[in-house]
Amino acid sequence: MNRRLEELRNIGPKSAAWLRDAGFADEASLRTAGAALAYTVVRGRRGEASLNLLWAIEGALTKTDWRLIPDGRREELLRQFEDSA
Repeated sequence: MNRRLEELRNIGPKSAAWLRDAGFADEASLRTAGAALAYTVVRGRRGEASLNLLWAIEGALTKTDWRLIPDGRREELLRQFEDSA
């Protein structure tokens, strides 16, 4: 099922607006990009986007509370972000 961004866990109205502004229209487009790339694109447009958005996107894609993203996965996402920035 392809859900609207606001329907995804961890994604509130502000995050959804930022994601849409960066070209991510729905769950499918977010899933295609992956958390690190989506965050990189948003961060390029919205420098004030914190790492909490990266964790929120990963949590949305894995249906996990953003606070429960394991440290190892967070480190992997940070490496991916740094490689693409």
